[in-house]
Amino acid sequence: MSTTLDRREFLKKVAATGLAGSLAGVVSTGCHQQRANLPALLWPDRPRDLVRVGFVGIGNMGRGHIENLLRIEGCQIAAVCDILPERAQWARQRIIDSGQPEPKVYGQRGERDFQRLCQQEDLDLVYTATPWQWHTPICVAAMANGKHAACEVPIATTLDECWQLVETSQRYKRYCVMMENCCYDRIEMAVLNMVRQGLFGQLLHAECGYLHDLRELKLSPTYYQGMWRLKYAIHRNGNPYPTHGIGPVAWCMDILRGDRFEYLVSMSTKSIGLNLYAKARYPQWADQRFKLGDINTTLIHTALGKTIIVKHDTHLPRPYSRDFLIQGTRGLVRKYPQPLIYIEGEGASDQWQPFAKYLEGYEHPVWEALNKQAQGAGHGGMDFIEDYRLIQALRKGVPPDIDVYDSVTWSAIFPLSERSVAARGRPVAFPDFTGGKWGSARPLGVFEHQL
Repeated sequence: MSTTLDRREFLKKVAATGLAGSLAGVVSTGCHQQRANLPALLWPDRPRDLVRVGFVGIGNMGRGHIENLLRIEGCQIAAVCDILPERAQWARQRIIDSGQPEPKVYGQRGERDFQRLCQQEDLDLVYTATPWQWHTPICVAAMANGKHAACEVPIATTLDECWQLVETSQRYKRYCVMMENCCYDRIEMAVLNMVRQGLFGQLLHAECGYLHDLRELKLSPTYYQGMWRLKYAIHRNGNPYPTHGIGPVAWCMDILRGDRFEYLVSMSTKSIGLNLYAKARYPQWADQRFKLGDINTTLIHTALGKTIIVKHDTHLPRPYSRDFLIQGTRGLVRKYPQPLIYIEGEGASDQWQPFAKYLEGYEHPVWEALNKQAQGAGHGGMDFIEDYRLIQALRKGVPPDIDVYDSVTWSAIFPLSERSVAARGRPVAFPDFTGGKWGSARPLGVFEHQL
């Protein structure tokens, strides 16, 4: 019997014995109780001079990552895969023009041709930037065939997918990395450095999210092939895109490095924004029922008593924001709408201070080292830095900055928030993907490994 069926059987037994509400009103996910004895969280891999990459999914983000990888020493893109021939041929020609050997091209046999790439090619890493529904299947295929896996966000959209990634990574001892670029933004990295040096005292609270007007992006057929992202708005209601906000916060709060997400509560507003926009621009969608609320607010409580607000707001007119705020016993910092900081005893009482006056003293060494190389890359350079850090970690034989446990824990907010919304805001417990090892000291690569 598969582990997925085991979890389902467990849930049936919980329901039959009346234990579902035994945790003081907390809705159990039913998953984390199944695993008490997991292997060690980290395993070594050999250093290598050259990292051979197979790249799957060559859309907007995929093209950006290919451009980055071609600039990184010790990286060769040996195979590419996309179901659209023109995209695969663009990548093939771009790789040849860069001076690398001609890559093997996949995708001609349909949407599962990535399996053939994973089976046949001699690769160290399979990197995917496909639509979300393919993230987990491609990562699993890569690891089952002896390759490390790297994936755009989110790495999973269901709890079963999260467990599948953890179990496959452990079984084959392959890294499974979600490429959360916002962890590498300049201000977030500087704040992380401030936190590590105790500037804010003991951390207690954070706020974050993804607040981005995506109405045109979701409704226009020119942006996404098959309008795949819109389908999530039609069928699911929670926070479908939490990782840009939660990734940097989780690093600051030592999540899975001494603390863990314990439970969440989540609520969504009604859905109206997409319909109003469609009436004016895309009448074919004007009467479509969208399940996703225009604004989702999720509140997370950690095992050590911290709180985190995570927002999702993509169906209404607004400026872009990730609502990044970190608060501790000595002060706080926020990034939007402009970077500001307040530290007790420094500057005027009760007055925000410009963040820039602190930046020079707390610039993160990773950003300082890679700033010049990253210039011109996507999203202000952070896309290059995340790609560079991953390739160099594989070259040196050290664990990547973001591992499978980080990846699934951050992504699990989507299905867990969905459950809480459906249960009228009841608390929902987080699975412990680490099997109890979250409380142990575990290195964070951006401080441990100067690559």
